[in-house]
Amino acid sequence: MTTTVLITGASAGLGAAFARGFAAKGCALVLVARDKTRLEALAAELARDFGTVCEVLPADLLDPAGCGAVADRLADTARPVDVLVNNAGFGLPAPYPYSPLEDEERMLDLLVKVPLRLTHALLPGLRERRRGAVLNVSSVAGLLPTGTYGAAKAWLTAFSESLRIDMAPYGVRVLAVAPGFTRTELHQRAGMDVSSLRDGVWLEPEAVVAKALRDLALRRPVSITGRHYQAYAFAARHLPRAFVAGRMARKRRAPGDPAAR
Repeated sequence: MTTTVLITGASAGLGAAFARGFAAKGCALVLVARDKTRLEALAAELARDFGTVCEVLPADLLDPAGCGAVADRLADTARPVDVLVNNAGFGLPAPYPYSPLEDEERMLDLLVKVPLRLTHALLPGLRERRRGAVLNVSSVAGLLPTGTYGAAKAWLTAFSESLRIDMAPYGVRVLAVAPGFTRTELHQRAGMDVSSLRDGVWLEPEAVVAKALRDLALRRPVSITGRHYQAYAFAARHLPRAFVAGRMARKRRAPGDPAAR
């Protein structure tokens, strides 16, 4: 029986890497993103390289109709989806409250409300079939106080770990994927200046996906790629929270803020 995987934000970055990773395992794919042209190009590449059967589903997940169409596809028991990868997301160039409120709300909707709704649409079918998985792409930013992006990712990790326990009796696996800085379009699209980061902090999307698929098979709760980020996660669990929060707050000051001096 062929496993069908639906991936949001599939047109580039981690989403495209997940598509290639699952295609290499012989899965059929449902590719979701706003850019139909890029999705079709990826589908053609996967068909050529792996013989993958791909369904292209263009949708803006921040539009109720677009999100509803994807939720309906996940709930379609005549064409069951076995694995959901909640990957779509974006960041903001300035810390809260220096970005427009509307942008903060859109980010929160995409990082929290959309995975909540899509997972809710899929779970009844997974429980009934007593198999399947949900992968939520979180971030190591969610391990420490790192602004509203990190807060949303912290929610996604906690949601995943709770859901993993609740779904275990039904044979459904749930994994929070928590990468660090990864070479994707996220930072460029957000207008973030990451030029000061040294090469050693960066992860390749393929490495993140390979680690996530191994951790999914091992039924681990959280997947973190790279020894430096695993050490970061260890420190986040053991350092005093007040100390960490103070240091992170100083790093988030807006340019020109006198409190940053």
